[in-house]
Amino acid sequence: MKPNGPKVVALGGGHGLYASLSALRRVTDRLTAIVTVADDGGSSGRLRRELGVLPPGDLRMALAALCGDDEWGQTWRDVVQHRFRSRGDLHDHAVGNLLIVALWELLGEVGPRSAGGPGSTVAGLDWVGRLLGAHGRVLPMAAVPMDIVAEVRGADPSRPDEVTHVKGQAACAKTPGSVLGVSLVPADPPACPEALAAVDDADWIVFGPGSWFTSVLPHLKVPALARALTSARARRAVALNLAPQPGETDDFSPQTHLEVLRAHAPDLSVDVVIADRGVVDDPEALDKAVKEIGGSLVLADVAADDGSPRHEPARLAQAFDKIFTD
Repeated sequence: MKPNGPKVVALGGGHGLYASLSALRRVTDRLTAIVTVADDGGSSGRLRRELGVLPPGDLRMALAALCGDDEWGQTWRDVVQHRFRSRGDLHDHAVGNLLIVALWELLGEVGPRSAGGPGSTVAGLDWVGRLLGAHGRVLPMAAVPMDIVAEVRGADPSRPDEVTHVKGQAACAKTPGSVLGVSLVPADPPACPEALAAVDDADWIVFGPGSWFTSVLPHLKVPALARALTSARARRAVALNLAPQPGETDDFSPQTHLEVLRAHAPDLSVDVVIADRGVVDDPEALDKAVKEIGGSLVLADVAADDGSPRHEPARLAQAFDKIFTD
């Protein structure tokens, strides 16, 4: 980690945000994650439905990514990521999800309830971050739970041209057909005030990698957060995925990701786009798409050696470090 590095805000959720945070924490000690809070499946969905809280899973993963490489960090990372295996009600619950929600409930007794305001939500995440020794801060993108609604063409294979709406992050991630765009319910959720402040104070804002429609683009559908992201003085970087995601971005080229980003946020300018040179089949087409959104293309070797569509944190960190320094 570089002391006094740039102030960086990273947006996303799930495994994609985990990858970017695992890299960025090696580059700067001033790092904030702003996390999608629309998950309605698994342990997060169960806690959300039972207790009315924000789904904690993506927040937990972001905190785990910010753990250090020392024994303390590695141990607590493994603890919060651990899932119970049983035949009872605890099956598949992640320890970190329960820990986060427990703190929200305890803090909610002396402040705003986590489902009704950001006070105990942010305080609880800060407490977990201190326990883990997290190298950065984790914030939700909005102060209330929400649902993603995807506009999908061909969700019913028997009617390939019909456009329907699929509700829920879990359903959107698995839907057949082609996702055309996403919206949120509620349509104007209250943005987390601390997230808006972090964006306003940032030197760099990083989008991706991650599930494009369910983790990256939802930030641009929270009106107050979208306005902050488009008007911020910070420079903006996009880290592209290494492969299309089945069910969301089948057959997407790297440039298609940028075209969809532009369609969802026409006023958003991008300064730099990072792509792995080994997965870009048409560098000229991608470079043209990057220039159309105002940016420059950086091709780097950021993929893991095992052939999986996974970013290698040290390599991605080197790419970020060069971009921030230049």
